[in-house]
Amino acid sequence: MTDITPFGTRLRTALDTRGQLCVGIDPHGSLLTAWGLNDDLAGLESFSRTVVEALADRVAVLKPQSAFFERFGSRGIAVLERTVAEAREAGALVLMDAKRGDIGSTMAAYAETFLAPDSPLFSDALTVSPYLGFGSLQPAVDLAHRNGCGLFALALTSNPEGHEVQRAVGADGESVAQAVLRRLAAENSGAAPLGSFGAVVGATLADAGVDLAINGPLLAPGVGAQGATAQDLPRVFGDQVRNVVPSVSRDVLKHGPSVAALRQAAQVLVDDVRAVTNA
Repeated sequence: MTDITPFGTRLRTALDTRGQLCVGIDPHGSLLTAWGLNDDLAGLESFSRTVVEALADRVAVLKPQSAFFERFGSRGIAVLERTVAEAREAGALVLMDAKRGDIGSTMAAYAETFLAPDSPLFSDALTVSPYLGFGSLQPAVDLAHRNGCGLFALALTSNPEGHEVQRAVGADGESVAQAVLRRLAAENSGAAPLGSFGAVVGATLADAGVDLAINGPLLAPGVGAQGATAQDLPRVFGDQVRNVVPSVSRDVLKHGPSVAALRQAAQVLVDDVRAVTNA
């Protein structure tokens, strides 16, 4: 393939024009019920189509959570395939939240599932877990480079258990999280205006305590239902705040199934983030 625009370049444009926001597509059972839908395949399809209709032409990133589709088996995966395709056709960048991480040919197969253009689940970017060693992600890194896709590696997550691994320090004095960030920075070296290899760093952190200058995007879960606000972003991310992509699910999705209400909720968050990032 030739003349591929890297994910980081496309993301920078989307953030600058549509605002810094990623909205999750998380059709868990309680949310389907709150929308007046059944927790079944029909409810899954209605929910997903509504979110895409409401937001795909206006937010920078949509992030389907693969698990909530996988629980319906092959028919749920078929809904996920349509959701990804329709969201991308409407102009959103699609970040598949699958947190894949394995070794060798298995990691290569996961990468092909989400990062190969001929796959029905082809997405603009994929969340990955580096905790079998960052080098285990090489098949996904290589395919992302080749196809102009992005990766978001877990670095400092918003769940309280994460510190057990992520804050652990090796014999060289470097934390696991910092080692992940260092490897991402190396992949992004020389990229402009933004690298394609991002980190997941929770907006709920009291203090990141690491160097976040990776020349790449920083996906920031925790804004909204988990307690963080847009006003917390400069404190956590410092001079990297312009590269932050706050990830919100429940605080937007709870306003469905009204398309207008979903759009309004997303716009409020976009405006809140813009006010603190001066973007």
